[in-house]
Amino acid sequence: MADFTVELTDAAASVAASGIEIAHYVFDPVPEAEGGEKPYLHPVRALDGAVVSAYRPWDHRWHKGLQVTWTHVSGENFWGGPTYVDGLGYVARDNVGTIRHDAFTATEDAGEEVSFTESLTWITRAGDAWIAEERRHRFHGLDRARGLWSLDVTTTLRNISSRPLELGSPTTQGRPNAGYTGVALRLARAWTGGRVLSSAAPEADAADPAAVMGSTAEWIALSGEHDEVDGGGTVLAFAGSSTADPAIRWFVRSEPFPILAPSPAFAEAITLDPDAELALAHRWVIGDRVWTPDETRVIAAEFAL
Repeated sequence: MADFTVELTDAAASVAASGIEIAHYVFDPVPEAEGGEKPYLHPVRALDGAVVSAYRPWDHRWHKGLQVTWTHVSGENFWGGPTYVDGLGYVARDNVGTIRHDAFTATEDAGEEVSFTESLTWITRAGDAWIAEERRHRFHGLDRARGLWSLDVTTTLRNISSRPLELGSPTTQGRPNAGYTGVALRLARAWTGGRVLSSAAPEADAADPAAVMGSTAEWIALSGEHDEVDGGGTVLAFAGSSTADPAIRWFVRSEPFPILAPSPAFAEAITLDPDAELALAHRWVIGDRVWTPDETRVIAAEFAL
């Protein structure tokens, strides 16, 4: 049996490992009340079948598993929900854009790893195409004995508008410690209050999420206990790389809800000139139990980018 398989339909890609669907990539989403349609990965599962991602949670309906998105693009909001405006707070505006899947350009469908590469277009609320994207999801690193697998998400964003684009976050607009943007994973609500570990605090068994918020740690790991399925799991995320000048900084919470996002524009906006490109590369490792701190550090060293 191949380690991984991928099956494509008209609207989604299903990735399986050892007969377990570990990721469901919806690239042609059904329109929702909140708008801002974009591709997403949900459910994301550990090898024991437990779901580690969340979909349309009541507090933020636009959070859908693992997504590539952006909160502030020259006044446009590709993240969803209200837009942060300095002095006013979060304001509902008619500025939520969409990210359209155009085509798959390459697919590796079975073996020790599988991947699919696609072209996408970021379209403003007014219908203007601003960004052309090439995105690749690569599933690899299956280890049945240790109960883990890994995912690389790489993307290149190219400005196809006729103007420079400013790519920022709520923090670049004035809200402290709200630098979420880029690739983000909303974790299952059962993991609220879960344990956070960070490469930036190697001497500690657990890190205060508030202390690692905005940090430039190489990796962050969040562990929690499942509902429905006995036991727990661990998600290890690597900051990876960005071709822009700002350092990748972490938006991480375990309260009031668990979320992991390596932000390329946490506190400093990126200016993308016409026809210029921004390339990002991140890695996620999904484990089917709560790793000890020592285990986490060993696995993080093994899977480091």
